[in-house]
Amino acid sequence: MTSFDCIVIGGGHNGLVCAAMLARSGRRVLVLEADAEVGGVARTEEFFPGFRVSTAHVLNRLHPEVVKTLALERHRLETSTPAPTIALSAYGTPLVLKGAYGEILEGADAREVAAWKGLRAQLMRYAGVLKPFLSRRPPELGSGSLADMAALGQAALAIRRLGREDMRDFLRVILINIYDLLDEQLTDDRLKGLLAFDAVLGSHLGPRSPTSLLGLMYRFAGVTNGSPGAQIIPKGGMGVVVAAIRMAAEKAGATIRTSASVTKIAIEKGRAVGVILADGEEIRAGTVVSAINPATTFLDLVGAPQLDTGFVRKAMNIRMKGDVAKLHLALDGVPMFLGIDAVHMRGRLVIAPSPDHVERAFNPAKYGEFSSEPVMEITLPSLVDPALAPEGACVLSANVQYTPYALKGGWEAGRPRLLAAIMAQLERYAPGIGKLVRHAELLTPADLETRYRLPGGHWHHGELQADQMLFSRPVSGWSGYDSPVEGLYLASAGSHPGGGISGAPGLNAARRGMEMEK
Repeated sequence: MTSFDCIVIGGGHNGLVCAAMLARSGRRVLVLEADAEVGGVARTEEFFPGFRVSTAHVLNRLHPEVVKTLALERHRLETSTPAPTIALSAYGTPLVLKGAYGEILEGADAREVAAWKGLRAQLMRYAGVLKPFLSRRPPELGSGSLADMAALGQAALAIRRLGREDMRDFLRVILINIYDLLDEQLTDDRLKGLLAFDAVLGSHLGPRSPTSLLGLMYRFAGVTNGSPGAQIIPKGGMGVVVAAIRMAAEKAGATIRTSASVTKIAIEKGRAVGVILADGEEIRAGTVVSAINPATTFLDLVGAPQLDTGFVRKAMNIRMKGDVAKLHLALDGVPMFLGIDAVHMRGRLVIAPSPDHVERAFNPAKYGEFSSEPVMEITLPSLVDPALAPEGACVLSANVQYTPYALKGGWEAGRPRLLAAIMAQLERYAPGIGKLVRHAELLTPADLETRYRLPGGHWHHGELQADQMLFSRPVSGWSGYDSPVEGLYLASAGSHPGGGISGAPGLNAARRGMEMEK
């Protein structure tokens, strides 16, 4: 029987970050990944001969401390300037946001530019209150610990420093819906549609849903390459980010095993002491870190008999029914989107004509259906890195919002209908694109669940909503990477601060584990 100091279950980017941090501290670390490759949704894969793409296609919140601490730039991680975001229009001029999420706005009139500048600055100030929480364990409410009380005091002080007017408005808007806030301050439907879309992307919320503003503030709180809210399309796909983190982990001494599926966490006298693999092999360790879905961890690998009934109920009720489908197109040439020049084609293209359109697209999802006019985020990654497609060809990658995990009538019959709806929508903004399609891969939330072991097909491992964030992620009472099982810690996107290719859950979990195991 082999043994290590620490075992990390799951070789996604958070698991690799956690392993790298633990190995740097001198611990003997083993990463166990069930798939043949590490990286999960962030790995770059061939979906048709000669065409490669990452399911996670935009980097927008890789935590600066992860980059610095692991020296990722020394491990071939190429940094780049923020990609522009383009709000497409089927009838007129598109809007273009440049820099760190819209530092420059092009295509709108002077009054709208001024209004957006004010709103952006306001949201940046409010996001600044949340930002310190992203790189630390959330304070435990009512714990009485000096550290937790100090953290809460710092948050209160940060709100107070906003000034009286901003402080009052912050408390007013923190739980407001994004639709009402946009209606108060902006008039251009193209800009409002884009912001509404970005606020709800990846969540089962519409622009009019309470707390939907939180999604946009979460985006602003993230920093990439020193730019808050910046969007980056990495050369080589997201796989280059995973490769850099893996190199950092292996250089620090971590051992990585693929095709190694964990079926059980071994527990003795209430403490995690190792894992058992699908082939029966048992590996011992003083510390076990789960970088996979929290519900899977507790309900499948630990097992309900080892846990308190109240905790089991909480784990079973984590909401995580995915609402986003993934489309990959292998194209014979570069599609021409209306009003877009060659430079902006290398950016992030969004189809969300208005906040009302986004809300209408959400409505069918409440009842297990999808909209005939879906909203979506599109990238053409082969324009950033031509090696991702054959010469003269092109890769299109799109996140299609509001495609329910449990489709009424099932996905076998629904898949061709959804693909037809997506292609019809794309044709409105890129006439003739259908004639360029050599191959289409459409991954529904159910497909994402199967391929990447994401329960519910949810890329955040649980809804990022007010009752499942900060102090309540993954469940209330257990938000600090600890678990009811001694020696078992959590490090996936299902933990604080949530999803995105940030590495923050892995970073924070490693720190917590090292702190507790001293």
